Amino acid sequence: MHANTGSAAHPESRPRAMFLLALGSVGVVYGDIGTSPLYAFREALRPVSGDGLVREEVIGLISLMIWTLTIIVTIKYVLFLLRADNHGEGGTLSLLALLMKTAGRHAPILFFMGAAGAALFIGDAMITPALSVLSAVEGLTLVTPAFGDYVVPISVVILVLLFAVQSLGTAAVSRFFGPITAIWFVVLGLGGITHISDDLGILAAFNPYYAVHFMATEGYLGLVVLGAVFLTVTGAEALYADLGHFGRRPIQWAWFCLVFPALTLNYLGQGALVLARPETVSNPFFLMFPNWALLPVVILATAATIIASQAVITGAFSLTRQAIHLGFLPRMEIFHTSETQTGQIYLPAVNTVLLLGVMLLVFLFGSSESLATAYGISVTGAMVVTTVLAFEFLRARWHWKPLTAVLVLLPLFLLELTFLGANLLKIHDGGYVPVAIAAGVVVIMWTWTRGTRILREKTRRIEVPMSAFVKSLEKHSTHSPVQVPGTAIFLTSDPDFAPAALLHNIKHNHVLHEQNFVLTITTANKPRVAPADRFTVERISERFSRIEMRFGFMETQNVSQALGVMRKAGHKFDIMSTSFYLGRRKLVPDAQSGMPMWQDRLFIALADLATDPSDYFRLPTNRVVELGSHVVI
Repeated sequence: MHANTGSAAHPESRPRAMFLLALGSVGVVYGDIGTSPLYAFREALRPVSGDGLVREEVIGLISLMIWTLTIIVTIKYVLFLLRADNHGEGGTLSLLALLMKTAGRHAPILFFMGAAGAALFIGDAMITPALSVLSAVEGLTLVTPAFGDYVVPISVVILVLLFAVQSLGTAAVSRFFGPITAIWFVVLGLGGITHISDDLGILAAFNPYYAVHFMATEGYLGLVVLGAVFLTVTGAEALYADLGHFGRRPIQWAWFCLVFPALTLNYLGQGALVLARPETVSNPFFLMFPNWALLPVVILATAATIIASQAVITGAFSLTRQAIHLGFLPRMEIFHTSETQTGQIYLPAVNTVLLLGVMLLVFLFGSSESLATAYGISVTGAMVVTTVLAFEFLRARWHWKPLTAVLVLLPLFLLELTFLGANLLKIHDGGYVPVAIAAGVVVIMWTWTRGTRILREKTRRIEVPMSAFVKSLEKHSTHSPVQVPGTAIFLTSDPDFAPAALLHNIKHNHVLHEQNFVLTITTANKPRVAPADRFTVERISERFSRIEMRFGFMETQNVSQALGVMRKAGHKFDIMSTSFYLGRRKLVPDAQSGMPMWQDRLFIALADLATDPSDYFRLPTNRVVELGSHVVI
């Protein structure tokens, strides 16, 4: 779905290329934030409209929305975080991978923060499609009330179709995403402009005094409203996550030239409409438009919400792949849906989990009004995490003094904590949903990383150092195994020790190939690795060599393809006379392993669900030999 080009390669100096990239980013990056006007102002008005609308309250609400967009999206994301990239890539896990290089004793804290940020994004990826599509389809009830009973069924059909087409890829439709969403933003702006004149007093919202005065006078109710105000910036994380697909400048240009003005005008128009006609408080967005335009706007809104949903689904695919490569999650099947764009991927397991989660939310809440209460916690939580990681970035990568970094980020951090606190007030009204989703994902990530570490430590105790193993073979040459022609490649995670598959092959089959390679696959803390740096070969003895293959966390770990590159570089071996040996471990739970029994069983279940290594690493299926062993964990 993404125009996957590194930021360094973006021909940003050429106006036409800049325009196309900026237009593409409108559909992908800003799809989610662009659907917020459908429900944000309506939900913010709800708590204060019960006892009648007060003029200053409406102006204060619009002021809060405009300044929230300005401070959080414009200043934090567009102007600052887009510069905090990992070789052109953005996003929580990309930033975490960069910071882990110099983490030192802070590594466990950074891991937890990164895992929490990623987990909260997954929760967002479930709630966004459900809320956005429901809010758009509900516009049909204004066309005719007869549609009231069909909002949920129509939404379900749209969402099921959306998830069903993921396996086909989005290359064909993605070229329409930008233009359709651009038209949506133009309609947002025009809808707002036509109503600002209803009450020009709404322009006072540009004065931050009204936002501060609203919060100072409303007390507890102000906090409740603040949770709804935050809905205006949902989707801001996508700005950062999709940095590598479009580049910094196109995303910035799209924000300042189209998105920010359109959102501001629309919120001003909604505010002026409510001031002039208080009866429109029930659905100020759709009531901005005349009756003849209502159906086309509902159709366009539905298209915009589908595009917004597509963006977060693709973002969830991309984030999961990063998590797998960084060792946070077990291996899963990853399919490429485009021959040219590596960013276009499909993960069946993630797609199924998201679909089930979205369907559950639609049936559980039934309306956008109910679901809006569950929204916000995942987004605010993810933003707080990003701000904490940004502090470490300023300190470790830009070498700012800690005090300077604190002084710069503290106001933003306190603001986001206030928003988080406001959203936590909704915990009993559905806010528990994103918290539960995020907690579940964090437990899975924590269990997987902890379990793999314990497993590595246990197997290391019984492993034989590679150098000692080779010396032993050479020393006892008269009792050495039978040499057979061809090449054997043994996959291992630790090249310093003899792979279990190698030891089992000699123990049970009593044979050794002419050439033996111990292959280790590592994930670099950067998105992509240059072909020249893809592998290193170290000769251990006449018959043994080590190969280290390096892949970026955004790349597919295709071993067969990398071996082809090795052959071209002069390393001669025939892939069709090469056997790949994998160690297959049967895990047995043990209460004394260092993890509680429930975590042992969860880790074993995750390991059983993991994709077969031969499929994940793209090994030739007819050349793979697996040798098993039991490991107590």
